Amino acid sequence: MNQFQLYFKLGVEHILDIEGFDHILFVIVLCVIYLMRDWKKILILVTAFTIGHSLTLALATLQVIKVNTDLVEFLIPVTIAITCVTNILKPKPAAGRSAIQLNYFYALFFGLIHGLGFSNYLRSLLGRESSIFQPLLAFNIGLEVGQLVIVGLFLILASLMVGIVGIKRKEWILAVSAIVLGMSFMMILENKYW
Repeated sequence: MNQFQLYFKLGVEHILDIEGFDHILFVIVLCVIYLMRDWKKILILVTAFTIGHSLTLALATLQVIKVNTDLVEFLIPVTIAITCVTNILKPKPAAGRSAIQLNYFYALFFGLIHGLGFSNYLRSLLGRESSIFQPLLAFNIGLEVGQLVIVGLFLILASLMVGIVGIKRKEWILAVSAIVLGMSFMMILENKYW
């Protein structure tokens, strides 16, 4: 396995790692307001998260910025909770440009925070590499592919629940957001920073 394949695989595994399910929860709660027909919006949303994630991951790996790991581990579930609360308070699916733009903002800005969560591990891996550009690129492409897998599977489930089972879309959004909100509160308490 060459270097690109190795780091690509690490990126996919990072986002799909069930033990680090915070990224999975965030991507799900970002996408719960969409259906399969909104695939272009979803692709932009996932890419915005990858850009934010990649930017801080690169900056932290290159040691341009240094962060308190405990603070980052606390902030990650906070970003999930904020996104859930937004969905609960405004459960209309993709209601107008403002709802879409807010979701893109969350994806990009909160992606910055999520990128810091894996930087220590990646920095230790990249410490052995002579050039980190290709490994970082491969890792981030792997992240994007992994996120698209998660979103694809989730949208299939959403289509089944809303289209076939007959759950109202608004109720689906509220139920998923409430479940993820509860999980994020548990993570906040486990990682409390105060």
